[in-house]
Amino acid sequence: MKTAAVITFPGSNCDRDMFVALDKIFNKTYRLWHKGTKIPDDVDFIAIPGGFSYGDYLRSGSMAANSPIMSEVKKFAANGGYVLGVCNGFQILTEAGLLPGVLLRNKELKFISKQITLEIANNNSQFTKGYNKKHIEIPIAHHDGNYFCDDATLESLEENNQIAFKYLANPNGSCKDIAGILNKKKNVLGMMPHPERAIDELVGGLDGLPLFQSLLK
Repeated sequence: MKTAAVITFPGSNCDRDMFVALDKIFNKTYRLWHKGTKIPDDVDFIAIPGGFSYGDYLRSGSMAANSPIMSEVKKFAANGGYVLGVCNGFQILTEAGLLPGVLLRNKELKFISKQITLEIANNNSQFTKGYNKKHIEIPIAHHDGNYFCDDATLESLEENNQIAFKYLANPNGSCKDIAGILNKKKNVLGMMPHPERAIDELVGGLDGLPLFQSLLK
């Protein structure tokens, strides 16, 4: 994979961080607007960034999930294209039906912004195969990061090895300490922590870098 794209919605505030990260790694990175109706033919990977799309009205990610560009993202993913949703992007992916479950308010009903430790729960996906260690340090910054799903969905996630990342010290109440999940085809990943903020040792460390570099292989 050599070409990436970042989608921007009204209220996105991590799209520039994501673009800067991808532009360092991929040969070419596009910026896509939420009203767009076409994804460039050469795009291999799409990132849906964090922020507060549409001001988080109704439910976080629910309005963005119905944006014109998301119809194209669904087609892209159905055809095997790789999609990453980070923070609000994770919320959008669940609201769009690309990933199961929902992101609820944090258990303490407070915004959390800090560095946390993640366990690599599945290192056999295209997103995670570049990790050669069990634990990584990645920052979080969210208010609605409490992952929840019913028992049947949780059982399915575990049976199909769809849990990609877990919190070592659960900051938000997520069931089974879930920090990130994959779809069944393993080409869509949603996660609350921000790997794009951990690609430079001067500002957040380097533990986000292998995730993006894995997509080049």
